[in-house]
Amino acid sequence: MKILMVCLGNICRSPLAEGIMKQKVREAELDWMVDSAGTGHWHAGQLPDRRSIVTAGQHGIDITDQRARQFQVADFERFDKIFVMDTQNRRDVWRLARTEEHRAKVELMLDQIHPGQDRSVPDPYYDDDGFEEVFAMLDRACEAFVARETFPPG
Repeated sequence: MKILMVCLGNICRSPLAEGIMKQKVREAELDWMVDSAGTGHWHAGQLPDRRSIVTAGQHGIDITDQRARQFQVADFERFDKIFVMDTQNRRDVWRLARTEEHRAKVELMLDQIHPGQDRSVPDPYYDDDGFEEVFAMLDRACEAFVARETFPPG
């Protein structure tokens, strides 16, 4: 499986989500590929936000190998699942979709723990204290997804 995490600038939420999912995938000994991107181009080529790096590091996850990049239409073909962090990211990604199959790949990350509630992962960029809360949300959502995919119900 190939998974893409998407937020606005690809420096706060989606790098955390990528790092967390990679850790879950490693722990479950799965052969999955995980990447991240942003709907905007402003931070392309940059490291994740230092607060994301610190928060991930406090949980034993190193995300300093990541570099921000912008979401591309070709990502619909490269990835099986595209997790977006909020409803605006979903609208922006859907706008680039060429087919219903592309649109069907896009899902809110928090739907993994709050199905059908359209909950967004808050952007912690302007809130130094929000990174730990965002990490906890993403950790739970990634854990739920990996569990569901590796041990499907029924």
